[in-house]
Parts: sequence; structure tokens; C-alpha cells
Amino acid sequence: MPESVKVKLAVLADAAKYDASCASSGAKRKNTPGGLGNANGTGICHSFTPDGRCVSLLKILLTNHCIYDCSYCINRVSSNTPRARFTVAEVVDLTMEFYRRNYIEGLFLSSGVIQSADYTMEQLVAVAKTLRRVHRFNGYIHLKAVPGASALLLHQAGLYADRLSANIELPTAEDLHKLAPEKSMGEVNEAMTTIKAGVDESRAERKKSVHAPRFAPAGQSTQLIVGATASTDATILATSSDLYQTHRLRRVYYSAYSPIPDPDQRLPVGSPPLVREHRLYQADWLMRFYGFGVDELTTTEQPNLSSEIDPKLAWALRHREQFPVDINRAAREMLLRIPGLGVRTVNRILASRRHRRLRLSDLQKLRIPINRTRPFVITADHNPDTALIDRLDLPTRLTVASPQLLLFEATTGEL
Repeated sequence: MPESVKVKLAVLADAAKYDASCASSGAKRKNTPGGLGNANGTGICHSFTPDGRCVSLLKILLTNHCIYDCSYCINRVSSNTPRARFTVAEVVDLTMEFYRRNYIEGLFLSSGVIQSADYTMEQLVAVAKTLRRVHRFNGYIHLKAVPGASALLLHQAGLYADRLSANIELPTAEDLHKLAPEKSMGEVNEAMTTIKAGVDESRAERKKSVHAPRFAPAGQSTQLIVGATASTDATILATSSDLYQTHRLRRVYYSAYSPIPDPDQRLPVGSPPLVREHRLYQADWLMRFYGFGVDELTTTEQPNLSSEIDPKLAWALRHREQFPVDINRAAREMLLRIPGLGVRTVNRILASRRHRRLRLSDLQKLRIPINRTRPFVITADHNPDTALIDRLDLPTRLTVASPQLLLFEATTGEL
């Protein structure tokens, strides 16, 4: 590898660390005769950095030059950060070289905006097109969709990439206007609308013919910065919920604001607690897989999620009148609201209770965290006093002490 490319790689790989939306699950692309690699439908995020970032993708920026002056961004035009720019050929060569050495299983490519949104998008598309058509690369490719780029370019990007992501960056239009006045929430939504239309059209065509071209088969995602403005968790979750419903995003990624050199005076001095980012991910999971509405996760009096207990337990403690729940009779929707029960566990409970009335010992066999769940459930041999739920120390007793265990619970879906 030429020394000049090594220098660029050091700069642009480091600059890409602020982009959290690099998961790769959802794509399935088989190898072809004479081609190289494949994308597995179960995802390729095999290893993680200590802060939870996936490192199995070659995650880089095409360039950290940018024409915009977003206050929160290290790559803003007024920043004095070291600059670098890859050529299309250099990114292609790096991807192929690292893949052959088994360092990576795909490419995550973002970029600062250079010259214009269309010019930048053209460069990103050129990388993906060269990998697919010239090198017959079948590994995973995630491209940034540059808001403001033409619908034609976004369509071309979707034909070569497995996933596209147009970053919303801040939770409200007012926040964006305040810290990034050159950007427009309308352009972000327009890009998302174009991508959704492409995905829908592709799915309809593939129902008619399996040979129809696929468009962004892993869908689209976005990233939202937490803590750069005064927006509450309630506002952030409302924005996410709207994005899921309107654009059917696969994921909204939450990234705690990280202070940068020479910060704007309007920005906070420090980062928000990382537990806030973690709670937002838990709440997001509840909205997507547990049937919770955004208005159930926070209250007018407490618009921010609790840092002490997870949002599912917080909801249960606010709705004591709905507990305890009879494990052997309750509907699936209510079982999912019991602290300690995840989607897979609920499915096992529903299957098991067809054959017998479940007891506490049966729940233990299903590896349910029984100490966490016991106060909220009725079984064939257990009917707790409702006063137990009202005990003042219950939240303390049910709070897991280890932050690492909390993170583990989030990844396994057992909330």
C-alpha cells in the first residue's frame, strides 16, 4: 500500500468514527461464478470496539473536506482538522485488498460534501458501481445518501448498495436550523422518500420476477445526534417514531454528542451520559418490537428517560394497576410488557402453555430472570401481593448493577 494512501486511511478512518449507523444485517447477496464474496442475511458485524461500534466493515470517508459549516461536526469547513481525500480507485483498491486479506467483509462509505450534493453522490456511486461491475464484488456495501442529491443518483446508489442512509442528524428542524443552517430537514425527508419509493418498487417487481434488479435490499437507516441541543428524549423518540412510520426505516441510530476542538459557544461543554444513548436504544427497541407507543415511554412531567431504570420497567412501575399478569392467560401484547420477558421468551411461553399451566419453575427453565419478573406475574403456583409492586425499594432491587449486563440485555432483546 502506497504511503500516501496509508496517510489518507489514517485520517479518513478516524473521521468516520463519528458515524454510528454502520450495522449490516438484513442483506443477502450470494456469490456468483467468477465473483468475489457474499453478504450474509444474518449480518456481518462480528467484532466491536469497546464503545459498541462495528469494525468488520471498512468504514471510511471518501473525504473529510466539506462545504458546510455545521457547528457540531469536526469536518465542518471552518475546522482546522487535517484534510484528506481518496480517489474512487483508491477506495476500490483498499476494499478489494482488505477483503482478500480477510480483514473486512464489506464497505461502509460516507463523505463530506464536496462541490455539491450531486457531485459527492456521483463519487460514492462510482465506488459502488466499480466494485460491483468491474470487480464483481458481492460483499456488503453501505453508502451514505447525500441529502439534496438528485433522485436519479439516489436510484443508482440503491442499485449497487445493500443499504443507504440519509442522516437526519438533529431531532427537529429548529435544531438543524440553529446549528446547521445550510442544511434542510426537507432535503433529508425528500431523500428518504426517494429511497423508500425505490425499495417499494423493487419489491413489487421482484414479486413478478426474481430476476428484477434489487434496490437497497437492506433498506435505509439514519443517525441522530443526542445531546447537542436541548431537545428531550420525548422529542427524539417522537422524531424516530415518525421516521419509522413514514419512511419504514430499518434503524435509527443514536449517537451521543462528542465535543470537538474549537467548539461553537452554542454547543454543550461536555458529552451527555452514555447511559442516555443506551436508554434511547432500549426505548427504540420497545417501539419497534414490543408494541409500545412513543407517548408511553415518557411523560409530560418527565420528558427524559430515567438513567436509573430501563424504560420498560419504568412503564410497568407507572402502571401498577395492570400487574400482576397471569402468564397462563394473558395475550401476547401484554406478556411483552412484563419486565424481563423478551420477544423470544414470550413466544416460548405461548408455545409451552398450550400443553400445561406454567409454574415459576417452568419460567426458570426458560431462562427468564425470575427475580426481575416474579413481582409482575401470576403462575399456577405464584400469586404475588399487589403491594409488592408498590414497595419503594422495588426499582432499586430490580435494577441490574452492572452497566455491561444492561448492554447485554439490550443486544439479546430481553427487556
